[in-house]
Amino acid sequence: MTVMYAALAVGVVMALLVVLLLTRQNAEERSTASPLLGKTAPALNGKPLQGDSFDIGATDRWLLVNFFATWCVPCVEEHPQLRKLAKDGEESGNLEVVSVVYGDKAAAVEQFFQDKGGDWTVLDSDNGRTALDWGVAKVPESFLVSPTGVVVERFQGGVVASDIEDLIAQYEAQATSGSSDGSGSDGSGTGS
Repeated sequence: MTVMYAALAVGVVMALLVVLLLTRQNAEERSTASPLLGKTAPALNGKPLQGDSFDIGATDRWLLVNFFATWCVPCVEEHPQLRKLAKDGEESGNLEVVSVVYGDKAAAVEQFFQDKGGDWTVLDSDNGRTALDWGVAKVPESFLVSPTGVVVERFQGGVVASDIEDLIAQYEAQATSGSSDGSGSDGSGTGS
């Protein structure tokens, strides 16, 4: 009898775990809260390891700021999505990608981009100050910044190019229908 109750308890726990895993969103589908949402994006300091120096206030395009490391498996998995975003953004003139190194060595980053491709601006870690200013908890972590310099989304765990492009289209549609701050019609900064 005791064995039957133990088996039943294990079965219930397993069923609850399956329900939890099936109902929660993947990291790529989640934007998360941040104190930066709805506020002007902090500066991007740091020496360029690839590309030119970057002034966040000098761009009039959408900006995806991506914090990454070469040793981070989800960052490696996300990289083709960033390449697609950078390519599509360059072709449309609508989006720019900038990456910031998080706890990694310049030589490893240079080798990573040489091996995996990508030619957007990559900034060194600035001794972690830039990540601290942006409130980065772990990598990969990305922020979508509107052309007006307002942070509108934060993504933890990787991004999907089509999701970012869809969000930009939603924000632009909202802007043309009356909200011009780039932070969404409800002011919350979340598009989902």
